[in-house]
Amino acid sequence: MNKKVNNFNVTGLILPLIILLAWHLSVQSGMFPPAILPPIGDVAMAFLNMMESGLLVGDILVSLTRVLRGYLLAIFAGVTLGTLMGTSKHINDFFTLTLNSIRQIPILAWIPLIILWLGIGEESKVAVIFLAAFFPILINTISGMLSTPKGLVEVAALYKLSGWMTFRKVYFPSALPQIFVGLKLGLGISWVAVVAAELIAASSGIGFRISDARSMMEPDVMIVGMISIGVLGVSMDKALTLILDRITPWEK
Repeated sequence: MNKKVNNFNVTGLILPLIILLAWHLSVQSGMFPPAILPPIGDVAMAFLNMMESGLLVGDILVSLTRVLRGYLLAIFAGVTLGTLMGTSKHINDFFTLTLNSIRQIPILAWIPLIILWLGIGEESKVAVIFLAAFFPILINTISGMLSTPKGLVEVAALYKLSGWMTFRKVYFPSALPQIFVGLKLGLGISWVAVVAAELIAASSGIGFRISDARSMMEPDVMIVGMISIGVLGVSMDKALTLILDRITPWEK
């Protein structure tokens, strides 16, 4: 197992190294001017300067706080409603048409209206993240509940388990892997949403920093922001995977 993990890690580094090499050669050959694609050294220096000044850490904390607030709200609402819709046909029929209609509207189309309703403060950004993350979590929770083997549900009924015990012992363990698929999808979309919201209306955060760097013609700062989002997203996704492995060992 360890050998496979190590091989995967080494293999996973090949493409980033190829990208870095292509980046370096493109800049050195003059294919792209520094104003469009800065040298790797300039990006590294921008990273160090932003770390030293505290700008990068501050922006990361602001964006991370927004993501966590919206994402956790989406988990609560998505898993709760998804459980109800996945275990009750009447509730499913009541919500499906409306939610499917809302789900078709791109998150970018919601941002101006949400800002109009909630202003440009933290509430609007959290609302955008919530709306973006909610539907992947909801849909996968419903799918997980509906895919619960009917035989297990019948056994629970045979033993006269209560509704809560049936959910706890049958539905939830069976649906958990699918729920985590929704959690991971929702997490990725949360970062897309927070950057989109910060690009439009914010005075802090990684998205704001990228937008500000664009207006100041600082591509090195823009790339630092983009890499920071990627690293944060991958780290949080890995954390979710580790949690899933711990609580669902039978899925390994």
